[in-house]
Amino acid sequence: QVQLVESGGGSVQAGGSLRLSCAASGDTLSSYSMGWFRQGPGKEREGVASIGRNGGVTYADAVKGRFAVSRDNSRNTLYLQMNSLKAEDTATYYCAADRRWIWSLQPAPYTYWGQGTQVTVSS
Repeated sequence: QVQLVESGGGSVQAGGSLRLSCAASGDTLSSYSMGWFRQGPGKEREGVASIGRNGGVTYADAVKGRFAVSRDNSRNTLYLQMNSLKAEDTATYYCAADRRWIWSLQPAPYTYWGQGTQVTVSS
């Protein structure tokens, strides 16, 4: 089974950018549908972006035009480029994986999860 480790979180001012990485080990990332999720203080976990095994992507309305998900199968790594960050983007960000062909922004279908990386955006 795959293990996932996120990195790249930190503190940034509103309008800034961050790139999150999700390094996979134990299996080949190309065999998995992947997603990025976030959970803010006192909020439920919500989908941010998903990328299917064939590269098809889906974004939450709140991040369309600002965030971009990509995968580098040669590096076994998933990325989330976050631009024009807002205070409401503050959350712990998680990557998730599942072997099925899915393009879901719902957490339930995903089997494997990383431990999360904190993103704090100050206004």
